[in-house]
Amino acid sequence: MTIEERIEQLRNQLHQYNHAYYNEDRSEVSDFEFDQLLKELQALEKAHPEYQDASSPTQRVGGSVTKNFQTLVHAERMYSLDNTYSPEELDNWIKRIEKLYGASIEDYTCELKFDGASINMTYVNGRLQKAVTRGDGTQGDEVTANVKTIKNVPLRLQGDYPPQFDIRGEIILPLEGFKQLNEKRLAAGEEAYRNPRNTASGSLKLQDSSETAQRPLQCFFYALAGDLPFTTHWESLTKARSWGFTIPESMQRVSSFKQMLAYIKHWGEQREKLPFEIDGIVIKVNDINIQSQLGFTAKSPRWAISYKFKAEQVSTRLNSVSYQVGRTGAITPVANLEPVLLSGTIVKRASLHNADQIEKLNLRIGDHVYVEKGGEIIPKIMGFDPENRGELEASIRYITHCPDCAAPLERIPGEAQHYCVNDTQCPPQLIGKIQHFVSRKAMDIDGIGGETISLLFQQGLIQNIADLYRLQKEQLLPLERMAEKSVDNLLAGVEASKQQPFAKVLFGLGIRHVGETVAKRLARHFGSMMALSQATHEELLVVEDIGEKIVESLQDYFAIPSHQKMIQDLTNFGLSMEAQVQEQASTKLAGKTIVVSGVFEKLSRNELKKTIEDNGGKVGSSISSKTTFVVAGASMGPAKKEKADRLNIPLISEDDFLEML
Repeated sequence: MTIEERIEQLRNQLHQYNHAYYNEDRSEVSDFEFDQLLKELQALEKAHPEYQDASSPTQRVGGSVTKNFQTLVHAERMYSLDNTYSPEELDNWIKRIEKLYGASIEDYTCELKFDGASINMTYVNGRLQKAVTRGDGTQGDEVTANVKTIKNVPLRLQGDYPPQFDIRGEIILPLEGFKQLNEKRLAAGEEAYRNPRNTASGSLKLQDSSETAQRPLQCFFYALAGDLPFTTHWESLTKARSWGFTIPESMQRVSSFKQMLAYIKHWGEQREKLPFEIDGIVIKVNDINIQSQLGFTAKSPRWAISYKFKAEQVSTRLNSVSYQVGRTGAITPVANLEPVLLSGTIVKRASLHNADQIEKLNLRIGDHVYVEKGGEIIPKIMGFDPENRGELEASIRYITHCPDCAAPLERIPGEAQHYCVNDTQCPPQLIGKIQHFVSRKAMDIDGIGGETISLLFQQGLIQNIADLYRLQKEQLLPLERMAEKSVDNLLAGVEASKQQPFAKVLFGLGIRHVGETVAKRLARHFGSMMALSQATHEELLVVEDIGEKIVESLQDYFAIPSHQKMIQDLTNFGLSMEAQVQEQASTKLAGKTIVVSGVFEKLSRNELKKTIEDNGGKVGSSISSKTTFVVAGASMGPAKKEKADRLNIPLISEDDFLEML
């Protein structure tokens, strides 16, 4: 047997032993035998680097160091789930989707909702290619080296897997592993971790993957993504289990509301006995074709919902209320609490949201209040103990003036929020606007974060976003934590931002109600900042998805002289104030809604979608009667093809599409 053959034999053996242990709950060899085989493989790979393989079991040991995690865009968005907290709300959800679908739905899956860190993994030719955190749902951080150290994540698949697909899962830290990890930390004189969820999430961002390898993380997989030949969610996960993925045996197929409630009741009673944390049940429509027809809202799939278990609740004293000012001037009241342990973390503050919420709760300073974590994440005051109240004269009265600049507050009719109207001089607003401008989704300026912006503002070096482009090296070097390399990186990031397209500049201005999508549409429609700033009420309203609120906000923004001067300054500094050719290559696809489905040879799915938008078209998330045509690649899902045929939607190839442009 050659060296190469022995290496491959060892790899196959170790992959099989891992699969048997983590997916079939059986040990084919002792831990000692496994370790000896692994050591032999490590020695052979070290001696013969020409036979290195990224999917080798030795990758689980870790050792790579990543100082900066690359940001990658998900091929398909990772949506969050809507929540429900009662049988009545769950029943209403069923009725709502059945009405939308136009018929009764009698096939669902029920799954445990694991409390961990969501991950998207891409497999190509049966090997793990990349792993990306959920991030904001659109893009996340690549953490492949760290994920490879998780022992039940298959590095190499078995069976009849597709050539390329994505799979989503939840990375968790089992309770026993969490306990042992904290025992080691305490023994070393280090502070214990607060809870398994945060520890699991933090483990993925460790710079040294060998440290991640020391943590007993697991991954439970819950969904496949991409165009795959499956008609049901159940079928897809059953097949994924045969490829080597850990699909929980607790998943159950149900056909009625009664069966859903029985599943919820069972696991609600059993959750304390589980070796890991769950915070609810996920219910999904099983039929993928029905899923496609139901589609998505802006944030969530319509065909799935999370039934959240009742959150842990504690009582503590309300010491005071403070008020925070956001970048848009929105005022958020915050309850300052006597510190209390809640769901593994120390809670000191809780949002009171707005004046209406304060009035509804009828709180007084000194009250003993009941606090729980909304969605088991954000602390929320639920009420007060009537037997343990503060004095009547200590009743909370909402402020009338800004806590930072003393300007009067204004409440816009129809909105719950109060606003500070002094948006050109109020310090928190000015700092918040600059922080928004440099953020990843806006101008994406490297080398400058929120704390640095606050420092520069306090030192009088910046008052608005245009001042970023006036910064000089000699001004920055004397500041705290500003070494020469940090200063060079900051200035380089500011300079590089001048290349960002007009749509990002517009979004970066932080105009109220103008998010990423709206900014892109406005940039595409008007073509320049000048044209947009001079547009009439009627001209603005004709833009797709632009309503009265956005129109009013735009016109108010451009009417302020200081905003006009700042935009002129940005123009003089060389920022893009006009849509470039690449932002709108043509209008050949104007008025067309196009769905992209399958795997392509010349362009990626994201490149195809961008090409559609660059040429005036609209990318559809699912096939419907409004779809003009489908750009169909290899491995297009049969359900999508069937739906396109039923609706008489044309299917065209990648080449045919490119010839249209």
